[in-house]
Amino acid sequence: MVLFPVVAYVLIKTSIGKAGDVVQRIRGISGVKEAYTVTGEYDVIAKIEVGELRDLKDVVAGSIHKIEGVEKTVTLIAIE
Repeated sequence: MVLFPVVAYVLIKTSIGKAGDVVQRIRGISGVKEAYTVTGEYDVIAKIEVGELRDLKDVVAGSIHKIEGVEKTVTLIAIE
């Protein structure tokens, strides 16, 4: 059986003026493959790639949510 990694995109809303700091901190988290500041409703987008769904929870709830300036996240799990 071939196992594929869990890939997700996390949209992040930050406090005013914190997007740059947040993206730099996110880039240092294990499992984060890419992170960028963006325009629009959200301020940062991050691509996460982990081995299992519970690892995704650890990255999002255990690490990203704890960064100062993160106000809200929406996690989109890739299915195909």
